[in-house]
Amino acid sequence: MNISEVKTILHNGLWKQNTGVVQLLGLCPLLAISNTVVNAVSLGLATTLVMVVSGSAIAPIRNYVPNEIRIPVYVLIISVLVTVVQYLMNAYMYPLYIVLGIFIPLIVTNCIVLARAEAFASKNALLPSALDGFAMGIGLTAVLGILGGMREIVGHGTLFAGFDLALGEMAKGWVITIIPDYHGFLLAVLPPGAFIGLGLLIAGKNYLTLRAEKKSKIIKITSTQTSAA
Repeated sequence: MNISEVKTILHNGLWKQNTGVVQLLGLCPLLAISNTVVNAVSLGLATTLVMVVSGSAIAPIRNYVPNEIRIPVYVLIISVLVTVVQYLMNAYMYPLYIVLGIFIPLIVTNCIVLARAEAFASKNALLPSALDGFAMGIGLTAVLGILGGMREIVGHGTLFAGFDLALGEMAKGWVITIIPDYHGFLLAVLPPGAFIGLGLLIAGKNYLTLRAEKKSKIIKITSTQTSAA
């Protein structure tokens, strides 16, 4: 795996094929749990860990699993990994585990994880598969974090509320109050607010992509005219 391949995998996962704003996979946890930054990023990182390890586990055995049973085998591997993550969070981050609730075991059915296992890990070596899982997971985590930040600020007027759920009592003072004496905006923390926020993120991503493409075309035209002159 050379530098060019690494850059391509990272670019696809973080931007070009971002699972949150391009492929629109895993929308259930994306919309349901992104009401605060801490909740959103925690679920995103848990999903990233499962994607990295599942990709690393599936790639070495891809040539030994019969085609007819590959999906059940992949789901079984993912289920084991999610169970491990669930037990670790239950043991070391119990308050956060309670808040995330059913969405931790639901990582098993998250189409992002299975889609990358089927589309990439089953066709590539271990290191590229692990990197692809990391890039796709971090891309999703970034979208979750930004969406969670938007909803938390508009809905509660704070940022990083609930840090103590993950890191303990020492993190209680890490909450940032963006809008003092704010009474909240309920729509932002409900699912409709998540849809609106996600729509804004998709629109922003499309705008930046179109602007980059237009700029690239202008540069090409300018360089062609310069060469002709």
